[in-house]
Amino acid sequence: MTTPGLTHTPPSPPDDLVVEVRDLWTVFGKGSERFAVHQDLCFEVRRGEMLSLVGGSGTGKTVLLRQILGLTQPARGSVTVLGRPASEMGREGAASRVGMLFQHGALFSAFSVLDNIAFALREQGTLPPDVIRDAAMVKLQMVGLKPEHATRMPADLSGGMVKRVALARALIMDPPLLLLDEPTAGLDPSSADEFCALVRELRASLGLTLVMVTHDLDTLFALSTRVAVLADKRVIVTGTPAEVARHPHPFIEHFFMGERGQRAMAPLPPSKEA
Repeated sequence: MTTPGLTHTPPSPPDDLVVEVRDLWTVFGKGSERFAVHQDLCFEVRRGEMLSLVGGSGTGKTVLLRQILGLTQPARGSVTVLGRPASEMGREGAASRVGMLFQHGALFSAFSVLDNIAFALREQGTLPPDVIRDAAMVKLQMVGLKPEHATRMPADLSGGMVKRVALARALIMDPPLLLLDEPTAGLDPSSADEFCALVRELRASLGLTLVMVTHDLDTLFALSTRVAVLADKRVIVTGTPAEVARHPHPFIEHFFMGERGQRAMAPLPPSKEA
């Protein structure tokens, strides 16, 4: 089965698929109060892509990230990550396969910056403390922070620094797949641009595959190689940001064709259909 979209590409070879979601149902509630957020939802993420999930409120974007991470299970259908069921990651250690950047950073308030970054390595319990510290310091500097920031507490950090520490923590196990939930939420435009530039640089240098949820059009256009739009309980279209913006659907027209969308799309080349 191919993902619905404007362009039809041949199925990816198995070794190129990082995430595969097939015929997924997400159901909440009990008894007569049960309702489906997703019905027969399908999409895939290929190696090296930066796929953005967009959709209106209640379309289950963050729920999908949690299912990819193996934290929750769909009512029906399958989620496969790097060739294995996502449900296996919870008991085998997801951090070595998938890194997660939560919307507000979700740093441990009682831990220093260094201890936050090193948390997953320490929990693994297989490396000596000095090796863990060195690895955390490498990641600290990789995200553009200085060694003297290592001893700071989360309460002493700016919003942009919190995002960078959370990103370093997500990368501590060198996962091939990185999930981003509203990565620039709460940042001023300058800080958001700097964070997007950092993510692009890390993707290129580390060979990362990214799946991102965002409602910010500037972030979407800055980072996405492909977009999947959630509406009507499924993925209604996939394609490049410019391709998706031309798809006739009320949500897409509202999301992309408003003032913010026109500004974000301004640098893009004209449609081939024009």
